[in-house]
Amino acid sequence: MSHAIALCSSTALENSGLAVAFEVIYHGQTCRAFAVRYDGQAYAYLNRCGHIPMEMDSRPDRFFDITGHWLICAIHGAMYQPRSGACFAGPCRGGLVRIVLEERDGVVHWHTAHNLKPVEQ
Repeated sequence: MSHAIALCSSTALENSGLAVAFEVIYHGQTCRAFAVRYDGQAYAYLNRCGHIPMEMDSRPDRFFDITGHWLICAIHGAMYQPRSGACFAGPCRGGLVRIVLEERDGVVHWHTAHNLKPVEQ
């Protein structure tokens, strides 16, 4: 069973703009995750490249390429589709790990899952 956890205001995510970072427990390990907005819709993924499990942003909260149409790993150059996390180009071994989001009443929420838990404060 999953439950929703408030992440940020809807206005904090601009189309193809900076991400909002957050932490999750994924398979027992604390991992960074990020939420972005693309074409009006919010999406979230683990901050872990599908090529080699390293964080993708070399500059904090910057995941889009210069065109604003692809999520890019600054380390390996792998490019991912913002809507699905599927690998589009570059070295990949699968896509990004997606985190389910929903927006309601001006707030973006992320959903826990069997392998995703909130970091205890």
